[in-house]
Amino acid sequence: MKTILITGATQGLGRATAQALAEQGHALILHGRDAQKLAETADDLRRFGTQVQTELADLSDLSDAAVMAARLIALQQPIDVLINNAGVFKTAQTRAGRFDVRFAVNTLASALMATRLIPRDGRIIHLSSAAQASVDPQALDGTRSLQDMEAYAQSKLAITLWNQAFADSHPDGPVSLAVNPGSLLATRMVREGFGTSGNNLNIGVDILTQAALSQDFATASGRYYDNDAGRFAPRFPDAQAQEIAQQVDSLLSDIGA
Repeated sequence: MKTILITGATQGLGRATAQALAEQGHALILHGRDAQKLAETADDLRRFGTQVQTELADLSDLSDAAVMAARLIALQQPIDVLINNAGVFKTAQTRAGRFDVRFAVNTLASALMATRLIPRDGRIIHLSSAAQASVDPQALDGTRSLQDMEAYAQSKLAITLWNQAFADSHPDGPVSLAVNPGSLLATRMVREGFGTSGNNLNIGVDILTQAALSQDFATASGRYYDNDAGRFAPRFPDAQAQEIAQQVDSLLSDIGA
């Protein structure tokens, strides 16, 4: 049995993945930003007889994300797997403090959780996307505004590049992966962002549970798995990954514990 932390676990792919892992008997730490939805999700998943605890935080507020990480550290709760599932695409409120909310949640909060809650012998899964675009450093640091798709695609490449550099700097573990769970899955993000009901959510659930637990991913630290293609993509140039990772780490250095 593993203890698995899933961010954005109250709906969509995060909720479905949490149920699949609960059915397998794993202990869960569920993150959400809506207290009622979080409590209802936890109560529902406890019917599988597994241990479920909850963490309430708004990951668009990096200080709040840091407080959540500090709470978990204080509990001395071992975390075997961290699934950074929480994500934002279209939203009426595009700013989160100094940052675009897509970079705040999709990139910076994911990197913050990974660096502060390192599961030494475990795994970190960052949700990436087939939608990726070259990262504008000024957009990443919040000084240039982007349209929804630009911001989303850049934020997803940013966390994918950060993941590669992070893994290179942690050769002894944990295993850290970026995963595109599948394009246009049946989530609220897809319905609201693209106006389509989306593809079978189990496509994403299956690959995330494999990435979290299967030996097939045990030696793939730093890699990006594209579930649309069914394979690992080639590594990005080291200089590109290191440049973005250094900027992300610098931005996070200002975030208190």
